[in-house]
Amino acid sequence: MLRGLRPYALVENVVTHAGWRRRGLGHAVLHAALAAARAEGCYKVMLATGSKEPGTLRFYETAGFAAGTKTFFEWRDLPPRHGA
Repeated sequence: MLRGLRPYALVENVVTHAGWRRRGLGHAVLHAALAAARAEGCYKVMLATGSKEPGTLRFYETAGFAAGTKTFFEWRDLPPRHGA
């Protein structure tokens, strides 16, 4: 088994309200998530975003996450929507 069965963490879609951006809050949340993952013995933290915006991607990189290290695919078995 990989990495001695150690867990990993997943962070997805970090969003800060527009009026509160550029104050370090998003980075603080990410650093808290990294600290929690370390405390739980995670060997890595993956971050997923649906954004292609250069500023958003730069935000994640300045928080210490590396782009281009993995290719991420997703499949969802979503329940039917009510009224659809």
